[in-house]
Amino acid sequence: MVNFSLQGKVALVTGASYGIGFAIASAYAEAGATIVFNDIKQELVDKGIAAYKEAGIQAHGYVCDVTNEEQVASFVKQVTEEVGHINILVNNAGIIKRIPMCEMTAAEFRQVIDIDLNGPFIMAKSVIPDMIAQGGGKIINICSMMSELGRETVSAYAAAKGGLKMLTKNIASEYGEYNIQCNGIGPGYIATPQTAPLRERQADGSRHPFDQFIIAKTPAARWGEASDLAGPAVFLASSASDFVNGHILYVDGGILAYIGKQP
Repeated sequence: MVNFSLQGKVALVTGASYGIGFAIASAYAEAGATIVFNDIKQELVDKGIAAYKEAGIQAHGYVCDVTNEEQVASFVKQVTEEVGHINILVNNAGIIKRIPMCEMTAAEFRQVIDIDLNGPFIMAKSVIPDMIAQGGGKIINICSMMSELGRETVSAYAAAKGGLKMLTKNIASEYGEYNIQCNGIGPGYIATPQTAPLRERQADGSRHPFDQFIIAKTPAARWGEASDLAGPAVFLASSASDFVNGHILYVDGGILAYIGKQP
């Protein structure tokens, strides 16, 4: 019998007050895990706790900046003492700045790299020693199709997510012998409140141009839903994936496999 249960596990999902992180954490709770999340501000943590409560989930929320090594060390220690040993880490917190490369400042570039790449590095190295002591663990990095592809205006994001793909492979290489599996999930274009304006029908009833572009590029001919990430996320966090390591699972409706329709 394949075991997808997360019963008795503590899952830390960074930046999971809403969106993809919230969807993944909710799936973990349904599979039996105790949920811990963080965000950068108390107001976001409070909103997250309220959202989990509304969904019938008792989540533990903390304020922590994933780019601050001292804060992260203190946060992980506090979670271990107050909730339990962290068995599953999902590095979900991230930002994107859509700015043409030659108009982007080095400071803006560094900020994206700091949150999207340095943050997962800091979080992972903060939980790995205890995972080794506990006999293993699961680390899941939220990568992107931009881990494989470039696109206009996202130079920093693509650089960070490409780096995160290789960090994933390196964690697997370095710590696989300790029964630690580190894999990535690369979401495609997901229907969230943030992307809602791109999916609104135009005055004449036609699709938004970007919506048309995504539908044409996706063999599934639709946007993904946050719930589409639940199964892959539970698989990579459970013992069902104990011999899967250093892999990036793209949940993109087939975009990366597809050259697109002929005009």
